[in-house]
Amino acid sequence: MAENSTNRPAEFSCFKEAVCINAQRIYDSCSDKDCLEDLQVFFSDQTQPIINKAISVKCKKVKILCVNVDVESVPFNKGFYSVDMTFYFLVEVAATLAPGGAPVTVCGISYFNKKVILYGSEASSKEFSSRTCGSGCCRGEDAAALPEAVVQTVDPVCLASRFSECAEKNCCPGFCIPCCQCCELGGDFEEVPTTRELYITIGLFTIVQLQRPVAMMIPAYDFCIPDKESEFSTGDPCEMFRKIQFPMSDFFPTRLNDMNQE
Repeated sequence: MAENSTNRPAEFSCFKEAVCINAQRIYDSCSDKDCLEDLQVFFSDQTQPIINKAISVKCKKVKILCVNVDVESVPFNKGFYSVDMTFYFLVEVAATLAPGGAPVTVCGISYFNKKVILYGSEASSKEFSSRTCGSGCCRGEDAAALPEAVVQTVDPVCLASRFSECAEKNCCPGFCIPCCQCCELGGDFEEVPTTRELYITIGLFTIVQLQRPVAMMIPAYDFCIPDKESEFSTGDPCEMFRKIQFPMSDFFPTRLNDMNQE
């Protein structure tokens, strides 16, 4: 491409050429700072007996094992999508079994669900590439209709922890924690006898982005830092429904004059 320096703004003077690239364009993003109170920590049959006998427990460290992300379109809000995230935390605690005794380090698992709604634009094209046709059977990915959600986070800050006495019961977190996450700790998480439960409060920082692959010509400047927070959702379906704009165009079809004006 020929370079015409006379027509370029001063801030572009440091660029010698413009190139066309395939990139993931970020259509919307948000940053959040969540204080998560009273998250229950689940332990295996190997570590729960230590918690049951402990006289005190202190949260030492919290790490993120993984984040499961699911994207769905929002009805009647074209171009908007809900991003459902489930965070799984590896919690390291120090349990003291006797006064003056050395604490024992054990690990458990906790989890947290979060949902945000972002704008991700619309697309109907299907994408084919040599990477997806290696088996000789090429299939267009309907993912083109859904934007890709990217979740960035750092290890949480452990703010507080508390012990809770409970009547003897069998704790079974398998319904909410995948087996692949439980395997990180070893032991069995099914029907674990529990007499004491541990709850923690952590601080979590996240950035959520909706992006699509596009071809563009663009110079690079600086990092893309979100400048807004997501709308808080309590999970109440009626509350979410009240925030959706009334789909007036679905009730009143477009007139011919309106189409000509467009």
